[in-house]
Amino acid sequence: MQSPDGRLVLTATSLTVLGQAFGLRELERAEVQPVRWLLWYLLGGLGLTIILLLFLNNWLHTLPTMAGLLATALMLLYGHRGTNRLRLWLLGREVAHFALPGDLATWQRLVGELNRRVSRAHDQAAAETAALLAALEAERTAAEAPEPATDAHFLDPPIPNAPA
Repeated sequence: MQSPDGRLVLTATSLTVLGQAFGLRELERAEVQPVRWLLWYLLGGLGLTIILLLFLNNWLHTLPTMAGLLATALMLLYGHRGTNRLRLWLLGREVAHFALPGDLATWQRLVGELNRRVSRAHDQAAAETAALLAALEAERTAAEAPEPATDAHFLDPPIPNAPA
């Protein structure tokens, strides 16, 4: 399974994100969420405020004011566009973060499938481990069991009407 732009590739045993590979057994889970760029919001809002104050105090003419409003509105739109943040929880390691552009719904479907495959990989590993432990326990029990007595009278069945 692959994302439309090829940034995320999911196979039966591994995940590759932006060229970095992870095994499904080393992942705990994944999450994707939209992130807005706060810096551009702040610059756009502050710019709009300053431009409007300068215009209302008659320190700017109409044309420079319109250019400033357009530039700061574009900053606000750029900040609103943002990106999608993919977080991968790795077993025993720090969380890995990746920025992925595009439609959030597409990434959510891919991450949902990734979480299902990670869960399946962990369940399969647990089943294999349980089977191995059961085999080792059976082997240990068989080794500890007392051997049956090899008395001669237990080996031969009694013969009826035999001379004593």
